[in-house]
Amino acid sequence: MNEHFRSAILQSTGAASLLDSKVIQQLWSGYGKIMRIKLENASIGSVVVKLVQLPQHNTHPRGWNTDIGHQRKLKSYQVESAWYDTYSKNSTARLPQCLALESVEDEVLMVLEDLDEAGYPLRKGSLTWEEIAECLAWLAKFHSSYIGSVPEGLWEVGTYWHLETRPQELEKLDDQQLREAAPLIDKKLKECQFKTFVHGDAKLANFCFAEDGQVAGVDFQYVGGGCGMKDVAYFVGSCLDDGECERLEVKILDTYFEHLQNSLQKRNEALELEWRSLYRVAWADFHRFLKGWSPGHWKINSYSERVTTEVLNDL
Repeated sequence: MNEHFRSAILQSTGAASLLDSKVIQQLWSGYGKIMRIKLENASIGSVVVKLVQLPQHNTHPRGWNTDIGHQRKLKSYQVESAWYDTYSKNSTARLPQCLALESVEDEVLMVLEDLDEAGYPLRKGSLTWEEIAECLAWLAKFHSSYIGSVPEGLWEVGTYWHLETRPQELEKLDDQQLREAAPLIDKKLKECQFKTFVHGDAKLANFCFAEDGQVAGVDFQYVGGGCGMKDVAYFVGSCLDDGECERLEVKILDTYFEHLQNSLQKRNEALELEWRSLYRVAWADFHRFLKGWSPGHWKINSYSERVTTEVLNDL
């Protein structure tokens, strides 16, 4: 880490020195790392630092080493910086406080609150219904915070699988009916009346849990405008198998919308009616990406195929 970034961490935390650091994870395709840094003589014991460093050679794990992918990742870090700088403070859903943002040439530093120290130290590989409900409540609070907001500086259309940013995956898609319908699915979602900010990558791995079951969300590289159902469908697909997706579908939507309506200043029945009708459309949208990106992925299952078929037949 360069000296400017070290100084920024010290200044933003009031620490006397940085004691040690531990890499939490490498960023996707070698674009940097996330570290936990211990602090000396500060009001907090540690911070989480996201350090973006452009790779000398792209090393995408699935071979998508292209300029399109590179530019998408570059923009994602610009978006995340804009998110923390301008919008994050307005979220009623729990997320890490940003203590500092710095950029030098082709490197970006984000100094974030350590959610482990703040009381959210647990990561889950599977969830109980109560934990699923807490994540749905988080999404509802997040979405309610930005209803009608304009995503200036963010992705105009949120989510990392948005059709416009994934032409190569669409070209690789063997399902001809789905490939031809992809623009119509995308159009249906983009033209919804009620829009908010979507997290854009609301998978189980991006939720941190407290001992009492409360949750906090992290990783805002793909936050942008859109229908909240994109996050809900993607989250559900990240933690439930096809049978559970089928069995719990109504309960999932009822729980989410109960929390959403409670989070809004005034009940909005028109929004709920529109978004409920788009849940399966959002599911088909992600399914389109996944079948082009990784045809053998475990998330491609009987529920996904059936839901997508129904959406295609209704277009």
